[in-house]
Amino acid sequence: EVEYANLGLVITDEQHRFGVMQRAALSGKGAHPHTLVMSATPIPRTLALILYGDLEVSVIDQLPPGRRSIATYAVPGSYRPRVYAFLRKLVAEGRQVYIVCPMVEDGEEAAADLKAVTAYAADLQNRVFSDLRVGLVHGRMKPREKEAAMAAFAAGEMDVLVATTVVEVGVDVPNAALMVVENAERFGLSQLHQLRGRVGRGRHHSYCILMTATRNEESRARLKILAGTTDGFQISEEDLRLRGPGDFFGTRQHGLPRLRVADLAGDMRLLKEAQAAADELLQENPGLAGERLAPLRERIQSLFDTNGDSFN
Repeated sequence: EVEYANLGLVITDEQHRFGVMQRAALSGKGAHPHTLVMSATPIPRTLALILYGDLEVSVIDQLPPGRRSIATYAVPGSYRPRVYAFLRKLVAEGRQVYIVCPMVEDGEEAAADLKAVTAYAADLQNRVFSDLRVGLVHGRMKPREKEAAMAAFAAGEMDVLVATTVVEVGVDVPNAALMVVENAERFGLSQLHQLRGRVGRGRHHSYCILMTATRNEESRARLKILAGTTDGFQISEEDLRLRGPGDFFGTRQHGLPRLRVADLAGDMRLLKEAQAAADELLQENPGLAGERLAPLRERIQSLFDTNGDSFN
């Protein structure tokens, strides 16, 4: 309901967390304001053409100065003693460690082998790493508690932070050198890539270990892809190919079309041709006026009607 006198610039950070209509609503707060949307989550180029086809897209595909590449390994549960020993070695060298779990509490899902962050953190502190400083953070904590836990970790007051995916974005601890992801098969590739990006932010060699007990060949293949490349765009495109657009976004982002024939993972050339044809048509006839274009105009209007908007 906020109204602006003269809105000139709209900047949206973490754009992948917003829907297309939300971006349009923000831009509609002014008379064609300049718009900049930003995201650290690489989006498949085919989806970028559809979701952001009205924007000029710029890509930064280099590591920031001083960043090191992150060694990534996908290992079974039998490697746990070795992983714990490696964790101890890094902590002894003065580094810090993230351990990410898929659940907050036991009993959230039927699968008994899933790691729950609250019980796991308690077990690590009381039994496995009783001589280390183990912290806990998850999304159900009060904001003040979460902020205190993250501040303590950033200040070096914890050796190991056991967390859910609340640490996926916006966390910068250069001294953290190891990311361990439990039940890694439960996460999407792009989400795992984001989690991996929480380490390697300082001058120290950094590592990401993906723990999994799955015997599913497709899940193993997905994790192997992540272990084999740090190219976020290649990862996102493989994620789209393997999981489909609905699962790729989790909750489907408003504005993503239900394609019946086109393949988002493989029809890049066709989508570019369609975009070019649409641009050319709108340049010649912005309102799609005339009897010849009436069916197209009606079809577009029906899409806008679904969203309670109007095509002009």
